[in-house]
Amino acid sequence: MKTYKCYCIDLDGTVYRGKEPINETVQFVHHLQQQGKEPFFVTNNASQTPDQVLSKLSGFGIEAKRSHIMTSAMAAAKYIAYHYPGKDVSMIGERGLHDALLENGVNIVSSSKEVFVMGIDREITYEKLAQACLDIRQGATFISTNSDRAFPNERGLMPGNGAFTALIQNSTGIEPIFIGKPQGHMLEMIRLEHQYEKEDMVMIGDNYDTDIMAGINFGIDTIHVNTGVTSTEEALLKSVRPTGTFETLVECI
Repeated sequence: MKTYKCYCIDLDGTVYRGKEPINETVQFVHHLQQQGKEPFFVTNNASQTPDQVLSKLSGFGIEAKRSHIMTSAMAAAKYIAYHYPGKDVSMIGERGLHDALLENGVNIVSSSKEVFVMGIDREITYEKLAQACLDIRQGATFISTNSDRAFPNERGLMPGNGAFTALIQNSTGIEPIFIGKPQGHMLEMIRLEHQYEKEDMVMIGDNYDTDIMAGINFGIDTIHVNTGVTSTEEALLKSVRPTGTFETLVECI
Protein backbone atom coordinates (compact mmCIF):
# COMPACT_ATOMS: atom_id res chain seq x y z
CA MET A 1 0.00 0.00 0.00
CA LYS A 2 1.29 3.46 -0.86
CA THR A 3 1.28 6.19 1.76
CA TYR A 4 -1.82 8.38 1.99
CA LYS A 5 -2.80 11.42 4.02
CA CYS A 6 -6.44 10.34 4.47
CA TYR A 7 -7.36 6.74 5.29
CA CYS A 8 -11.12 6.11 5.21
CA ILE A 9 -11.90 2.77 6.86
CA ASP A 10 -15.20 0.91 6.89
CA LEU A 11 -16.40 -0.51 10.22
CA ASP A 12 -18.74 -3.54 9.93
CA GLY A 13 -16.71 -6.36 8.43
CA THR A 14 -13.47 -4.35 8.36
CA VAL A 15 -12.79 -3.18 11.93
CA TYR A 16 -15.16 -5.59 13.62
CA ARG A 17 -17.84 -8.20 13.12
CA GLY A 18 -20.66 -7.36 15.52
CA LYS A 19 -19.10 -7.50 18.99
CA GLU A 20 -15.85 -9.09 17.83
CA PRO A 21 -12.86 -6.99 16.75
CA ILE A 22 -10.80 -7.84 13.68
CA ASN A 23 -7.45 -7.72 15.44
CA GLU A 24 -5.37 -7.21 12.30
CA THR A 25 -7.29 -4.01 11.53
CA VAL A 26 -6.88 -2.79 15.11
CA GLN A 27 -3.13 -3.28 14.71
CA PHE A 28 -3.20 -1.34 11.43
CA VAL A 29 -5.06 1.57 13.02
CA HIS A 30 -2.52 1.68 15.86
CA HIS A 31 0.25 1.69 13.25
CA LEU A 32 -1.30 4.70 11.50
CA GLN A 33 -1.75 6.57 14.78
CA GLN A 34 1.85 5.92 15.76
CA GLN A 35 2.78 7.67 12.51
CA GLY A 36 0.62 10.64 13.47
CA LYS A 37 -2.21 9.79 11.06
CA GLU A 38 -5.75 9.66 12.42
CA PRO A 39 -7.93 7.49 10.15
CA PHE A 40 -11.54 8.29 9.34
CA PHE A 41 -14.17 5.67 10.09
CA VAL A 42 -16.82 5.65 7.38
CA THR A 43 -19.86 3.47 7.96
CA ASN A 44 -23.22 2.87 6.35
CA ASN A 45 -24.57 1.87 9.76
CA ALA A 46 -27.11 4.59 10.57
CA SER A 47 -28.18 3.20 13.94
CA GLN A 48 -25.42 4.63 16.13
CA THR A 49 -24.46 8.16 17.14
CA PRO A 50 -20.84 9.28 16.70
CA ASP A 51 -20.34 8.96 20.46
CA GLN A 52 -21.66 5.39 20.40
CA VAL A 53 -19.26 4.58 17.57
CA LEU A 54 -16.39 6.08 19.58
CA SER A 55 -17.38 4.01 22.61
CA LYS A 56 -17.51 0.80 20.57
CA LEU A 57 -14.12 1.50 19.02
CA SER A 58 -12.67 2.26 22.44
CA GLY A 59 -13.87 -1.14 23.62
CA PHE A 60 -11.69 -2.66 20.89
CA GLY A 61 -8.67 -0.57 21.92
CA ILE A 62 -9.07 2.15 19.26
CA GLU A 63 -9.18 5.74 20.48
CA ALA A 64 -10.60 7.77 17.61
CA LYS A 65 -11.58 11.42 17.15
CA ARG A 66 -15.25 12.39 16.95
CA SER A 67 -14.47 14.61 13.97
CA HIS A 68 -13.18 11.51 12.17
CA ILE A 69 -16.46 9.57 12.42
CA MET A 70 -18.77 9.67 9.39
CA THR A 71 -21.97 7.63 9.41
CA SER A 72 -24.61 7.47 6.71
CA ALA A 73 -27.05 8.97 9.23
CA MET A 74 -24.81 12.00 9.71
CA ALA A 75 -24.40 12.37 5.96
CA ALA A 76 -28.17 12.00 5.36
CA ALA A 77 -28.94 14.64 7.97
CA LYS A 78 -26.44 17.07 6.44
CA TYR A 79 -27.86 16.34 2.98
CA ILE A 80 -31.45 17.00 4.11
CA ALA A 81 -30.54 20.17 6.00
CA TYR A 82 -28.77 21.54 2.91
CA HIS A 83 -31.19 20.46 0.16
CA TYR A 84 -34.52 20.63 2.05
CA PRO A 85 -34.15 23.43 4.62
CA GLY A 86 -37.22 23.99 6.78
CA LYS A 87 -39.03 20.90 5.50
CA ASP A 88 -40.89 18.49 7.82
CA VAL A 89 -39.21 15.09 7.84
CA SER A 90 -40.69 11.73 8.84
CA MET A 91 -38.33 8.84 9.45
CA ILE A 92 -37.75 5.21 10.20
CA GLY A 93 -34.56 4.62 12.12
CA GLU A 94 -32.77 4.42 15.41
CA ARG A 95 -31.02 6.94 17.63
CA GLY A 96 -28.13 7.51 15.24
CA LEU A 97 -30.42 8.95 12.57
CA HIS A 98 -32.80 10.69 14.98
CA ASP A 99 -30.00 12.53 16.80
CA ALA A 100 -28.20 13.43 13.57
CA LEU A 101 -31.34 15.04 12.18
CA LEU A 102 -31.87 17.07 15.36
CA GLU A 103 -28.20 18.09 15.44
CA ASN A 104 -28.61 19.52 11.95
CA GLY A 105 -31.79 21.43 12.80
CA VAL A 106 -34.22 19.14 10.98
CA ASN A 107 -37.85 19.11 12.14
CA ILE A 108 -38.91 15.49 12.76
CA VAL A 109 -42.63 14.67 12.50
CA SER A 110 -44.64 11.46 12.62
CA SER A 111 -45.96 11.92 9.07
CA SER A 112 -44.77 14.22 6.31
CA LYS A 113 -45.70 14.96 2.70
CA GLU A 114 -42.34 16.69 2.22
CA VAL A 115 -39.46 14.36 3.12
CA PHE A 116 -39.17 10.78 4.40
CA VAL A 117 -35.82 9.26 5.38
CA MET A 118 -35.15 5.55 5.96
CA GLY A 119 -32.48 4.19 8.28
CA ILE A 120 -32.05 0.74 9.77
CA ASP A 121 -34.55 -0.02 12.52
CA ARG A 122 -34.18 -3.29 14.40
CA GLU A 123 -37.65 -2.77 15.90
CA ILE A 124 -39.31 -2.41 12.50
CA THR A 125 -43.07 -2.98 12.32
CA TYR A 126 -45.67 -3.24 9.59
CA GLU A 127 -47.21 0.04 10.78
CA LYS A 128 -43.92 1.93 10.39
CA LEU A 129 -43.49 0.59 6.87
CA ALA A 130 -47.11 1.33 6.00
CA GLN A 131 -46.85 4.97 7.18
CA ALA A 132 -43.65 5.43 5.20
CA CYS A 133 -45.38 4.19 2.06
CA LEU A 134 -48.33 6.50 2.65
CA ASP A 135 -46.02 9.52 3.11
CA ILE A 136 -44.12 8.74 -0.09
CA ARG A 137 -47.35 8.22 -2.06
CA GLN A 138 -48.48 11.66 -0.87
CA GLY A 139 -45.37 13.25 -2.33
CA ALA A 140 -42.62 12.99 0.29
CA THR A 141 -39.11 12.83 -1.17
CA PHE A 142 -37.78 9.34 -0.44
CA ILE A 143 -34.27 9.31 1.05
CA SER A 144 -32.44 6.26 2.38
CA THR A 145 -29.25 6.28 4.42
CA ASN A 146 -27.78 3.37 2.49
CA SER A 147 -28.52 0.46 0.15
CA ASP A 148 -26.82 -2.33 2.15
CA ARG A 149 -28.94 -5.46 1.70
CA ALA A 150 -26.92 -7.28 4.40
CA PHE A 151 -24.21 -6.57 6.95
CA PRO A 152 -21.87 -8.94 8.83
CA ASN A 153 -21.91 -9.52 12.56
CA GLU A 154 -20.79 -12.33 14.83
CA ARG A 155 -23.87 -14.38 13.83
CA GLY A 156 -23.35 -14.04 10.07
CA LEU A 157 -24.94 -11.80 7.43
CA MET A 158 -27.95 -9.91 8.80
CA PRO A 159 -30.68 -7.94 6.91
CA GLY A 160 -29.52 -4.41 6.20
CA ASN A 161 -31.25 -1.10 5.61
CA GLY A 162 -31.25 -1.66 1.87
CA ALA A 163 -33.49 -4.71 2.29
CA PHE A 164 -36.16 -2.65 4.08
CA THR A 165 -35.70 0.24 1.65
CA ALA A 166 -36.33 -2.19 -1.22
CA LEU A 167 -39.62 -3.24 0.38
CA ILE A 168 -40.84 0.37 0.46
CA GLN A 169 -39.54 0.98 -3.06
CA ASN A 170 -41.32 -2.11 -4.37
CA SER A 171 -44.58 -1.08 -2.71
CA THR A 172 -44.56 2.56 -3.83
CA GLY A 173 -42.73 2.28 -7.14
CA ILE A 174 -40.58 5.25 -6.06
CA GLU A 175 -36.78 5.01 -6.24
CA PRO A 176 -35.02 6.51 -3.22
CA ILE A 177 -32.08 8.88 -3.05
CA PHE A 178 -29.30 6.84 -1.42
CA ILE A 179 -26.75 8.71 0.71
CA GLY A 180 -24.30 6.08 1.97
CA LYS A 181 -21.79 3.95 0.11
CA PRO A 182 -21.53 3.19 -2.83
CA GLN A 183 -22.44 6.85 -3.36
CA GLY A 184 -19.59 9.24 -2.66
CA HIS A 185 -21.42 11.73 -0.41
CA MET A 186 -19.60 10.76 2.80
CA LEU A 187 -16.18 10.82 1.15
CA GLU A 188 -16.91 14.21 -0.40
CA MET A 189 -17.93 15.60 2.99
CA ILE A 190 -14.65 14.35 4.50
CA ARG A 191 -12.66 15.84 1.61
CA LEU A 192 -14.32 19.24 1.89
CA GLU A 193 -14.41 19.48 5.69
CA HIS A 194 -10.74 18.46 6.08
CA GLN A 195 -9.37 19.89 2.81
CA TYR A 196 -7.81 16.83 1.18
CA GLU A 197 -7.05 16.22 -2.46
CA LYS A 198 -8.50 13.04 -3.96
CA GLU A 199 -5.06 11.62 -4.75
CA ASP A 200 -4.28 11.74 -1.00
CA MET A 201 -7.31 9.61 -0.04
CA VAL A 202 -7.98 5.85 0.09
CA MET A 203 -11.16 3.92 0.91
CA ILE A 204 -10.62 0.61 2.74
CA GLY A 205 -13.34 -2.01 3.20
CA ASP A 206 -14.57 -5.58 2.91
CA ASN A 207 -17.65 -5.03 0.74
CA TYR A 208 -16.92 -4.45 -2.95
CA ASP A 209 -20.44 -3.25 -3.80
CA THR A 210 -20.44 -0.55 -1.12
CA ASP A 211 -16.96 0.30 0.21
CA ILE A 212 -14.91 -0.27 -2.92
CA MET A 213 -17.53 1.12 -5.31
CA ALA A 214 -17.81 4.25 -3.14
CA GLY A 215 -14.12 4.90 -3.64
CA ILE A 216 -14.28 4.07 -7.35
CA ASN A 217 -17.34 6.29 -7.87
CA PHE A 218 -15.65 9.13 -5.98
CA GLY A 219 -12.42 8.75 -7.89
CA ILE A 220 -9.97 7.70 -5.16
CA ASP A 221 -7.83 4.62 -4.52
CA THR A 222 -9.42 1.58 -2.89
CA ILE A 223 -8.17 -1.30 -0.74
CA HIS A 224 -10.20 -4.49 -0.34
CA VAL A 225 -9.70 -6.77 2.67
CA ASN A 226 -10.91 -10.36 2.82
CA THR A 227 -12.58 -10.02 6.22
CA GLY A 228 -16.30 -9.62 5.51
CA VAL A 229 -18.87 -9.63 2.74
CA THR A 230 -16.88 -9.94 -0.51
CA SER A 231 -14.12 -12.51 -0.93
CA THR A 232 -10.83 -11.62 -2.59
CA GLU A 233 -11.68 -13.97 -5.46
CA GLU A 234 -14.97 -12.16 -6.08
CA ALA A 235 -13.32 -8.73 -5.89
CA LEU A 236 -10.70 -9.69 -8.46
CA LEU A 237 -13.39 -10.86 -10.89
CA LYS A 238 -15.02 -7.40 -11.00
CA SER A 239 -14.66 -5.35 -14.17
CA VAL A 240 -13.05 -2.56 -12.12
CA ARG A 241 -10.69 -4.04 -9.57
CA PRO A 242 -9.72 -2.44 -6.25
CA THR A 243 -6.39 -0.61 -6.27
CA GLY A 244 -5.12 -3.29 -3.87
CA THR A 245 -6.34 -6.47 -2.19
CA PHE A 246 -5.14 -7.99 1.09
CA GLU A 247 -6.23 -10.82 3.30
CA THR A 248 -6.03 -8.49 6.31
CA LEU A 249 -4.64 -5.03 6.94
CA VAL A 250 -1.77 -6.39 9.04
CA GLU A 251 -0.09 -7.09 5.69
CA CYS A 252 0.10 -3.32 5.14
CA ILE A 253 2.14 -2.60 8.25
